[in-house]
Amino acid sequence: MSTRTVRTVGPGAVTTVITLSCVVISLMQTFIVPIIPMLPRLLSTDASNASWAITATLLAAAVVTPIAGRLGDMYGKRRVIVASLVLVVAGSLLCAVSDSLIPVITGRALQGLATGVIPVGISFLRDVLPAERVGGAIALVSAALGVGGAVGLPASAAIVQYADWHVLFWVAAVLGAICLVLVTTLLRESPNQSPGRFDLLGAAGLAAGLVCLLLAATKGGSWGWTSGPVVGLVLGGLVVLLLWGVYELRVAQPLVDLRVTARRPVLFTNLASLMVGFAMYATSLVLPQLLQSPSATGYGLGQSVLAAGLALAPSGLVMMAFAPLSARITARHGARVTLLTGLCVIGVGYGVGLGLMAEVWQIIVMSMIVSAGVGIAYAASPALIMGSVPVTETASANGINSLMRSIGTSSSSAVMAAMLAGMTMQLGPVSVPTEHGFRMTYVVAMLAAVVGIVFTLLIPRVRRSTTPDPAPAAAAGVAR
Repeated sequence: MSTRTVRTVGPGAVTTVITLSCVVISLMQTFIVPIIPMLPRLLSTDASNASWAITATLLAAAVVTPIAGRLGDMYGKRRVIVASLVLVVAGSLLCAVSDSLIPVITGRALQGLATGVIPVGISFLRDVLPAERVGGAIALVSAALGVGGAVGLPASAAIVQYADWHVLFWVAAVLGAICLVLVTTLLRESPNQSPGRFDLLGAAGLAAGLVCLLLAATKGGSWGWTSGPVVGLVLGGLVVLLLWGVYELRVAQPLVDLRVTARRPVLFTNLASLMVGFAMYATSLVLPQLLQSPSATGYGLGQSVLAAGLALAPSGLVMMAFAPLSARITARHGARVTLLTGLCVIGVGYGVGLGLMAEVWQIIVMSMIVSAGVGIAYAASPALIMGSVPVTETASANGINSLMRSIGTSSSSAVMAAMLAGMTMQLGPVSVPTEHGFRMTYVVAMLAAVVGIVFTLLIPRVRRSTTPDPAPAAAAGVAR
């Protein structure tokens, strides 16, 4: 291959392929949202069983992110990205041809297992791009995650409204296949690997502990927060993770290097990322309900699922638009300032939202402000993490950071759902959340942003940009 050809499909193409792959993976989280109320009928089951189509994806995504990161560091990030995209295609195809519960749950779990593309893809960019391109590329990919979520809702709502629900998964399979072809034909393996023995027992322990805690968080509302199963899952998960931590500190080649994770920059970046995830998910969960609440309540806006999705779609575009600003702030002032700025904007967005709830356009403005903050903050976390860990551990460290964001979104889902369920009014035969309930979710999300600001202030200052210096471009990761 000539040098000219390599440059033609160089850093820009690499960034585009990774960004598109991450967008497609993020779409999997929201594609199914419009059919959630219909799942019991579509799958011939009850609502409790149908909810596993959501829970399975969440659990699989949380478990796989640190494991995929470690596998990427050991065996090659491109290999893990390819394997993940194969999983999303397989899962989508299984759902597309199924009409019963178990195959759909299995397919959704496979889609969740593909989430490893996100942390591994970000680390891949650090390995193969020229140093001056890394910050902008990471910001673009991080913002693209929000675009996938925001665009996925109205797109899937339109598909469901005008076509059979299986079309959702056929579209997902096609998108995954396109990304798979692009990765296999344009990208070649990262030069940074850390061969060794995979910590299988550590992976199993982490998976077991996370599944227990996240299952309790997602099912607590329906099973009862003080019920025996939920309390048992919480206690069991905590015990398993405690034993897992002791084991990881003693094993020679751990799945997660807890000593590195406990370093002050990494620890507080992860905690701040958890708060970003918590604050961000409130818009995804609360705003659609507010938009779709009946106007007879006096505060509801009476929008359809499709209209509500379209109203929130601009927020994803705002995240993408603020990616270059995030990169510039990081290059000039460091990723710590970027993360701090993003969290401040998120907090301001929810504060403004307390006075902007009466019209659809007001909800759009509020969601755009919050999304701008999320877009700025999301890009800062990987830069802080990769500036604080060895180059051979970037994927696994980013996996833990992605896990913390997932825990934040899961916690937000549980807390916000419990708050709205506890503050309701009767409207005919149904109960709907009160206006006070919606306002309180804004307050809690704003407090999460404030806690995130505190964690960010505890991250040590640095005198230079925390955008890491990657290994030499080595043909910019392009395949021969």
